[in-house]
Amino acid sequence: MDVRSAQRIEAAVDFAAAAILALAAAYAASLFAASPISAAATGAAAFFLSLKALRSLGADPDSFTLAPFVPSAIPEAEVGELLLTDADRLDAGGQPAADDELMLDDVLAEIEDNSRVVRLFDAAAMPTPGQLQARIDRHLNGTNPHTASTDASEALHQALAELRRSLK
Repeated sequence: MDVRSAQRIEAAVDFAAAAILALAAAYAASLFAASPISAAATGAAAFFLSLKALRSLGADPDSFTLAPFVPSAIPEAEVGELLLTDADRLDAGGQPAADDELMLDDVLAEIEDNSRVVRLFDAAAMPTPGQLQARIDRHLNGTNPHTASTDASEALHQALAELRRSLK
C-alpha cells in the first residue's frame, strides 16, 4: 500500500467519524431546540470542529519509517544423486526387527468363536447363484419371507391404533 492510498483511507475514516458525531449532535439539538435550523447549525459546527480536531491529530509520517531491507543471498545447493542408506531407516538398529513383522501368508483353517478375524469372501458362506436369483426375484416382486415380525411390533401398532380410535 502506498502513502497516498493510506492517506486517503485515513481521511475517509476521519470524515466518517466527524459525520457520525455531527449526526448525533444534530439529533440531540433537535430534541432540545424548537427550530430545525438550530439543529442543523449545531450538526454543522460539530462536524467542522471534530474534523479539524481529527486532522490535527494525524500520525507523524516519520514515526513509521522502516529501515531498508536487504535480503541475504541464498547459497547454492549441491544436487547430486540421493541414496538411502541404513542410517536413513526409522528404526534404531538399521535392520527391521523380525518380531515386528506381520506375515499374511498363513491360511486360517477355522475361525474360532471368540476370534476377531473376519472372513470377507468365505466360499462356504457365499450364496449360490440360484439363491441370489431367488432373493432378487423376491425383492422385485415385493414379497419378503422376513415380513412376519418376530417381536410383535405389528400387534403393538394395531393395539395403539385401536386405543386411538377408542379415545376419539
